[in-house]
Amino acid sequence: MLYCCRLLTVFPLRRPNSQQFKETLVRNTRNLLIVAIAVLLSSLAFAQQAAPPAPKPADDDTAIRQAALDYIEGFYEGSPERMERALHPDLEKRIVRTGPQGQNALGQMSAMTLVAMTRTSGGRTPKEKQQKDITILDKTLDMATVKIIAGDWVDYLHLAKWNGQWKIINVLWQMKPKS
Repeated sequence: MLYCCRLLTVFPLRRPNSQQFKETLVRNTRNLLIVAIAVLLSSLAFAQQAAPPAPKPADDDTAIRQAALDYIEGFYEGSPERMERALHPDLEKRIVRTGPQGQNALGQMSAMTLVAMTRTSGGRTPKEKQQKDITILDKTLDMATVKIIAGDWVDYLHLAKWNGQWKIINVLWQMKPKS
C-alpha cells in the first residue's frame, strides 16, 4: 500500500484537459498523415524509377522466334547448348501414339531428356531436310503459341516469359504422314 502511494505522488493521476487532449490528437494524426503520404510518394517514385520499360511487341516476337530457332536448329545442329537455352527446365514434350489395335499411348520427354537426345542424336539431319517453318500463332502478355513445321514432324510450342526470357514450357508434336 505504501508503494502505491509513492507511485501516486511520483505519477499523479490527472484527467487530461479535453481541449488539450483534442489538440494533441489532431497534431499526432496530422503528423502521422504527413509521414504516410511522404512514404507513399517516395515508394511510388522508386517504383517508377526501378521498373524497366515494357518490351515492344516486335522485341517479344523476335525473342519468341529466337527461342523457337534455338530449339529446332539446336536439334538439327546437335547443339545441346542452344536446345537448353530454349527450354524451361520443367518442359514436357508429348506425342500421342496410336498402337496396332487403335489404342492411344502418350509418349513424353523432359527437358533433360531432350537436351541429352540432342547431344547424342542431333546433327544427323541433312541440310536439305532441315525444314523450319516457324509461325507465331498467338501471343498474350507473357505467353505464346508457336507452330514449327520441321522436316519429318510438326511441333506446337507453348512459351512463357520466364525471368525476362522466352522459354518453351510445353511441346505437343506429331510425325508427318508418310507420302
